[in-house]
Amino acid sequence: MNKNSQINLANENSNKVSVSSIESALNINNKIPLQKIEDPLIQKSGIKLFVLRTDLTHPTVSGNKWYKLKYNLIEIKQRGFDTLLTFGGAYSNHIHAAASAGKLLNIKTIGVIRGEEYSPLNPTLAFAKENGMLLHYVDRKAYRERKKSEFIQSLRKKFGEFYLLPEGGTNLLALDGCIEIVRGININYDLICCACGTGGTLAGIIVGLNGSKKALGFAVLKGADFLKTDVEKLISDYSGKNFSNWLINQNYHFGGYAKTNEELLKFVLRFREINKIPIEPIYTGKMFYGIYKLAEENYFEKGETIIAIHSGGLQGLAGLNERIRKKNPDFII
Repeated sequence: MNKNSQINLANENSNKVSVSSIESALNINNKIPLQKIEDPLIQKSGIKLFVLRTDLTHPTVSGNKWYKLKYNLIEIKQRGFDTLLTFGGAYSNHIHAAASAGKLLNIKTIGVIRGEEYSPLNPTLAFAKENGMLLHYVDRKAYRERKKSEFIQSLRKKFGEFYLLPEGGTNLLALDGCIEIVRGININYDLICCACGTGGTLAGIIVGLNGSKKALGFAVLKGADFLKTDVEKLISDYSGKNFSNWLINQNYHFGGYAKTNEELLKFVLRFREINKIPIEPIYTGKMFYGIYKLAEENYFEKGETIIAIHSGGLQGLAGLNERIRKKNPDFII
């Protein structure tokens, strides 16, 4: 039995035993709406754009973070772990969601945080701590070693046994959840778009499409050439296949992760006002900006139906506003 077969078998057993109990414990909303964008700028382009509102799955374990965590949480429970250790930056959506899920499911959580200790804590880390997460700070040089066995062993020596979940929640079990994003779409469409940080969500979507239709990721990081290789490896490790129906656009990162400018912020504010959909400028804002620009440039064929995945991340707005107000006290995103 190969690795993928073992994972699928575990998931079959999990589905019989634990999925409903995990969803019930978290009070997950499985009725995800698909909202059509009626913005004149999109209508003018001749495409049809819909937003899959996965941000509405849960107040704090929302969007793609729920789908990535779902089968990992089941695995933790089934294997009898009482502690989850994971990684992230100081404003990480993944850290926020993992801390919340841990509290709701009575799982201890440890967050290995990139950078110096914050004092006072920003809203993301304050929430994580309030939800019982132990915050362990490491400098950026040490953080780059997070995938190495020696570094993981040092963490086990310090904290004892734990279930290890990579940065962003991206592993093969995360793909199991992200595949379900595709299965939840009940209209005919031509293309799925999503924001890309670690590439796990895009990889799951591509596997879920299984060679049909197209997928387009929007990198939120500068210098994200590595993402193509990472996504290809995730797909291959999971399915043993390679697909050619996807691309990653690197033109709308706005200078790098969590970097913004006035043009992007104004776009986000206009999008929210016109479409009545809350978005943020770190992930979904960059994706939607990219979709609008490509539509304006006639990149898409007229008549195409596009699904944009709203991957949540709204918790980061509180911390972002703190930083924005330092430069412009009157600007709130």
